Amino acid sequence: MTTACSGCQDGAGFELPITMAFQPIAHTNTRSMFAYEALVRGVNGTGAGEILAHVSDSNRYAFDQQCRVTAIELAAKLDLAKSGTLLSINFLPNAVYEPRACIRMTLGAAMRTGFPVQQIMFEFTEVERMDSAHILHILRTYRSMGFKTAIDDFGAGYAGLGLLSEFQPDFVKLDMELIRNVDRSAVKQAIVRNTLNMLHDLGITPICEGVETTGEFETLRDLGVDLMQGYLLAKPSLGALPAISWPGEDKMMSRMV
Repeated sequence: MTTACSGCQDGAGFELPITMAFQPIAHTNTRSMFAYEALVRGVNGTGAGEILAHVSDSNRYAFDQQCRVTAIELAAKLDLAKSGTLLSINFLPNAVYEPRACIRMTLGAAMRTGFPVQQIMFEFTEVERMDSAHILHILRTYRSMGFKTAIDDFGAGYAGLGLLSEFQPDFVKLDMELIRNVDRSAVKQAIVRNTLNMLHDLGITPICEGVETTGEFETLRDLGVDLMQGYLLAKPSLGALPAISWPGEDKMMSRMV
């Protein structure tokens, strides 16, 4: 049995109460649900930025663990697992000291609530420089344990293509800056198109996040994107699983009346 590492034991606790808002990731081809991403919030709805401002080197581990457990417990209460939908949890790579030791609370929460491990997806953002060997060790360990893996904000981080050359996650989420006004930018369309082709060749499923307009949605559909996430479809809902508002649905309903 893996024992706790010193990094897990020595840090301070995270005292600020948190909860989760859930935002769907949708199959646009079949108009069905693929996953819900758990986004940290204060219990009174405080945004993620204000919560993250309280995270320091000393309490980063405790914060990361609290987010994982809270996401799983809330998702279980909302019966997320029954539909086969994935739960997407963000993690902080620098809060993971030894993957098998630091995963124990996650596994404990999954077992306690009956939430299937195979329906948990871990995504991380390359927002800070980190040891690529350490990242690869985490991702490979998580995959071996049955978790899905994803790189978030692809195109805005540090490692990017270098990391993909060493490890191919199940999913890659294209950075929302590439998606913003993609319908009005031939340059962005070219970048997205070629990124999608590369991911297809590597056997990685793309997710486009930050979709906010019908134009962006339709352009991405024309480029062959299936999985999308963004305010156009649904905003994050505090402690609840919001339904999808499909583009064009109002027009369809008006024709049926």
